[in-house]
Formats: sequence, structure tokens, C-alpha cells
Amino acid sequence: MIISSARPQGHAPQLRAAARRIGRRRFMSLTAAALAFAVDLPATGAAAAAELDAARIDSDPFTLGVASGDPQPTSVVLWTRLAPAPYQPDGGLPAERVDVDWELALDETFAVLAAKGTATAHPEFHHTVHVEAEGLEPGRVYHYRFRTGTWLSETGRTRTAPAAGTAAAALSFATVSCQAYQDGYFTAHRHLAAEDVDLVLHLGDYMYEYAVDPAGGARKYTDRTLPALYGHETTTLEDYRLRYALYKTDADLRAAHAMHPFVVAFDDHETENNYAGAVSENGDPPEQFLLRRAAAYRAYWENQPLRAAQLPNGADMQLYRRLQWGTLARFDVLDTRQYRSDQAYGDGKHVPGPESEDPARTITGAAQEAWLLDGWRTSTALWNLMAQQVCFSQRKMDLNPVAQVSMDAWDGYPASRRRVLDGAKAAGIANLMVLSGDVHVAYAFDIKDDFDDPASRTLGTEIVATSIASGQDGTQKPSNWATYTAANPHMKLYDGRRGYVKVALDRTQARADFRTVPYVTRPGAPVTTAASFVTQAGAPGLRPV
Repeated sequence: MIISSARPQGHAPQLRAAARRIGRRRFMSLTAAALAFAVDLPATGAAAAAELDAARIDSDPFTLGVASGDPQPTSVVLWTRLAPAPYQPDGGLPAERVDVDWELALDETFAVLAAKGTATAHPEFHHTVHVEAEGLEPGRVYHYRFRTGTWLSETGRTRTAPAAGTAAAALSFATVSCQAYQDGYFTAHRHLAAEDVDLVLHLGDYMYEYAVDPAGGARKYTDRTLPALYGHETTTLEDYRLRYALYKTDADLRAAHAMHPFVVAFDDHETENNYAGAVSENGDPPEQFLLRRAAAYRAYWENQPLRAAQLPNGADMQLYRRLQWGTLARFDVLDTRQYRSDQAYGDGKHVPGPESEDPARTITGAAQEAWLLDGWRTSTALWNLMAQQVCFSQRKMDLNPVAQVSMDAWDGYPASRRRVLDGAKAAGIANLMVLSGDVHVAYAFDIKDDFDDPASRTLGTEIVATSIASGQDGTQKPSNWATYTAANPHMKLYDGRRGYVKVALDRTQARADFRTVPYVTRPGAPVTTAASFVTQAGAPGLRPV
């Protein structure tokens, strides 16, 4: 294969030096362009590198598979990355741009092409490719593939959304989250690849920043040894890029991406556990942490099927966005990490108090909150789906008169939650469904107007997807199961196993099937449906089936 020298690890030395010289307040006001420099962002459309003759690539460059995402009625994003040696910092390619041909067809044999073109894999973007295929037919399945030199990628399957304004009859999707590689196998993704769903929502913690040992942690490999370079926490652009390469060599994750378009949103571990805006978990100076955040966001965009509109500008990334499925459903995809106020009382569990209940505190930021509520006021969708990261509903953690709650979830930002619920009521949102992840267990909640009054009006439902692997094998009834279910009468399900949720919507009801696997610390687990619930259109509230 083609080999090039590895790039030096770390942030750009010029910016590191500048960060040390400037003060905290001054750094917070730096332009995004200055932070962009820290991760060597080329100008839009720039061809800064020489061109590589793809015929010189003598080892399969498509080791990380293919993916698609963010389906619109006439457009979808297609993704791949060229990496003949994925565990090397340079991926096994020199710092030269490579032409990559792509095809989109109506059939798996590619006899009837719908679109084709040539994209450039720039070394500045780690030889990733993001194609925004346009001019497609609404509401249909497509097959796609990439080619460079003599190499052909695997075939992916994707689909477009129904035409705007059409009364789509049905929609099926899955929600997933939290896939710590070192905690176990991604068996749930293999089962998800076989599901008949229109799209997959990944609600965060796609990868984890923590070290992975040579045996793959709980996977306990005996047939391979992972490179020692994975044995430390990710902090630099090179670190984050290499960690995505490790995750995307997982065959089960690649299978799910190849079969379904993904709609992705990050949470905390794609950067650092429980960070809040510019505040790191460990109290690092903002000038240091924002460099890390810029690197993490850059690597996230590079490795996900996201549009150019989501390309980070230094440490800022416009991730919240809206997708429509005819008049049947609207997805409001939120970012509850980048704009939030720092967690009250630390980032663990605590009783509510003046700090957490301060009405000025926000989990979304003012601009995103206004965007969400303004969108609801103009929504014509039957189902309004709020896809986000952390538990939205109240979740009391003990039976004391004033119970502890999570300061990292919406319980730590009750004024934010109140404004969102009041906005939904004012907009007349009749069928609100909140889709969440983060907690490594499955929950089903009725969203109450007043969570402290079980008789209060039910405003919607919340479906919380358990983890793909994080937390290792799990158990059906964790040790706090009895406490949580007694303390939270609006909680209709609590299951501690791994898996995902499959949701099917039509014009009369929504059905959620909680799909679980019994173990992840060894491969080959079967999948079963642990529980199913329906909620009727116009009558919020979960009913077991």
C-alpha cells in the first residue's frame, strides 16, 4: 500500500502558543476563523494538496465502509473515507487529494443509474467524502457505491423522504445511542441492519474518548491486537480521527450504516464526558478546552454523513436541524451539549435548589430554543418528534420527599423544560414525542404537564433508547428498578439491557418496540422485543401492547 509519514500529534503549535498568551475573556471572543486554523481547515473548494493517481492505491481503501444520511425529498448525503491502513494516523495515504467516483442507482445491480459524479477526497478532511446527491425522486429507495482506482466499495442502501406536503401514510425508524467500543460488541447494530426501517436516529455517544486497550476492553480479543496508540484519552484532532477509524472498522456498525440512512447528533463523549458549552469536565482553561472541542467537532463531521451546512467553524458547529417526512412527521434534531449552561451543583445527582432552578439557565441556548418553538408554531406535521440526547422527563432517583435528580439531564434545567412544554402547548402540538439516549437503559415516559402531579395533563411521550454497548451486558431490572418505578409513576418502562428502539408511525398511532440483546461482552447475542407500547394520535399517553 502507499505509505506516508505520520503527521505530528497535537494542535497547531502557533495556536497553542497564542492560547497561552491571551487571557480567558479575550480567548472567548476570538473569531471562529482563528479556531479553524487550529485544525487546518482549508478554504471552501480549495485544492491545497497535489493530486494522487488513484491507480497507485494497491490496498483496499474502503475499509471503513459507506454511509448515508439526512434524507430530504430530492437529496441525501453519501459518505465514505479512503483509508487503506485505518489504524495509521494518515490512513495509509499521502497528503494528496484523490478523485472518487460515486453512483446512485434504482437497483442493486446498478443497471439503472439515477445519478453519478466525481468527488474529491481532500487530505485536509482526512480523505473523507461527503456527496450531497441532488435531483432525486421523493420517497424511494436507492443503492449507492464509490470507486477509486481499481477499488470498488461495498454497496449501500438509502432512501429519500416523501415530497413536502404529501400525506405520507407511514414511517418507521430506529433510535440508538451510546456505543462504547471497549464495553462490548455492537451486536445490536447487526440486528438493526436487518430491520425494515426508513432511517436511524443516532442520539449521541457514537464514540468514547476513553482509552481502549490492545484486547478491545470487554471484547477480550484473542484473534487481534489493537495498536498501542488507542491506549490514551482522545484530546487532539489526530486522536479523534483515529478513534473513529477504530469504531468504523466494526463490521456490525458498518452493516447498519450500509443498510439505512442515519440522522446523527452528538452528546458529550464525542468530545469529553459531561462537558457543558465551553466548560470541560475537569476544569481545563477554556482556551485549552475549546481547542479540544474544535478538534472533536471537526473529526465528528468528517466521519458522519452530514451536509456542508454542518461543517464546523472552529469550535462551533450548527448541528441542530429539521427534517420533514411529508405531513406525517417532523424531526427537530437538537444539540443539548454545545450551548448549555454549566451543570448546577456539579454534574452528578443532587436535590433541586436555587442554582438548578434559576430561570436564566438553559440546556439548549436561547437561539436554539427560539428555533424549536418557532418551528412548532408553523408545523403542519401530525407527529412532532424532538430528537435529542439526555432524559427530558423528570426522573427522581430516591423516595425522599425532595428527591435527587440528574443535574446533567433536563431535570438540572427545569426552566428550559418548562419553556419547551409551554411552547408545545401554545403551538397546539397534539402529538409530541421526545426521543432520547444517554443513560444506558431503556425508559418509556408519559410527559406530564406537572411531573409532581400524576393526575396532570399528559402532553406527550418520551422514548429513551438504551445503549448499544455502553455499560457492558446490563440486566433487565437494575438494582434501583423498584425505587425508580415507585418514585416516577409516569415511567412506564425501565429495562437495563442493551439494544435499540424501533418506532412505527401512521396516521392513527405510534408504536415503540424496545429491542434488546442479553449480552454484548461476547458476539452472537439474539435480539428479542422486551416491551411494546402504543400512543394514539390526538390522545397522548403510552399503553402497553
